[in-house]
Amino acid sequence: MVTNILAGVPGSATIMTGEMNSINLAVTDVRAEKIDKYFKDRNMPLAGYGQKMVDVADKNDIDWRLIPAIAVRESTGGKFACKSKTFNPFGWGSCKIGFKSYDHAIEVLGQNLGGNNPNTKRHYDEKTVDGILKAYNPPSVVPQYASQVIKIMDAIENIELK
Repeated sequence: MVTNILAGVPGSATIMTGEMNSINLAVTDVRAEKIDKYFKDRNMPLAGYGQKMVDVADKNDIDWRLIPAIAVRESTGGKFACKSKTFNPFGWGSCKIGFKSYDHAIEVLGQNLGGNNPNTKRHYDEKTVDGILKAYNPPSVVPQYASQVIKIMDAIENIELK
């Protein structure tokens, strides 16, 4: 019996090499390619983290464009990340929280935005992208924040890959 351990994973494929043999190949997710191209074309430090962002978004049931767009709005994709704390390109915790790595920061942000952290669930769980963004940075603080991030999300989605 052949088992496809990557079945259902975006960006994976199974190649049948014979009647009972198959090889699973992980292929780059188009969404990750768009994120990475957006960052790379603008010389942003988070280029190369697209697949991590997509994986975390999928795991936490949030829009795949949300994490990278917040990074662009908050720190120009890591160019102007929080100075007092490490690996925080998202402005998370008003730049009072540092992370072990960008991977760790992406995981924590995704978990929170997806409503999967009991400490912040009340702010993010069961909300639309607009609702998540208005909780992340309320209109009383930055009136156009949600629309600015959504505009970046649209730009990322509309990246043309060659």
